[in-house]
Amino acid sequence: MTELQPQEDIIQENEELSFGQSDDLGEEREGQLAIDVYQTPEEIVVESPIAAVDSDDLEINITSESVSIKGSRARQSKAEDEDYFYQECYWGKFSRSIILPQEIDPERSEARIANGVLMITMPKLKKQKQRRLKVRID
Repeated sequence: MTELQPQEDIIQENEELSFGQSDDLGEEREGQLAIDVYQTPEEIVVESPIAAVDSDDLEINITSESVSIKGSRARQSKAEDEDYFYQECYWGKFSRSIILPQEIDPERSEARIANGVLMITMPKLKKQKQRRLKVRID
């Protein structure tokens, strides 16, 4: 028969794994946003589950070579920490920066949230990898 852990031990273990808490210096830790990055023939797409985040709490910066996403998710419940059995949801500041595998057009890029998923679509720049030069004789 398996011995059950006391509730206090379970809560302590979960506190050690929880995000959005303060570190030993009293500074709030920042979580890393989970993302999927894929391509279509015409664009590069970044998707991220981002439920409970208002669009005003998001900052997205795009260059031709990278994407940075920063934001904050506020806890809605008023429960005290000692009342939790499990605390796995991330609350607080988060960010993620990635280098893109191909240059994109930041001016034509778009972002939207639908059903709790952030989708950033970035049109690929069509550049020729090789160019043939004709030599002029002066």
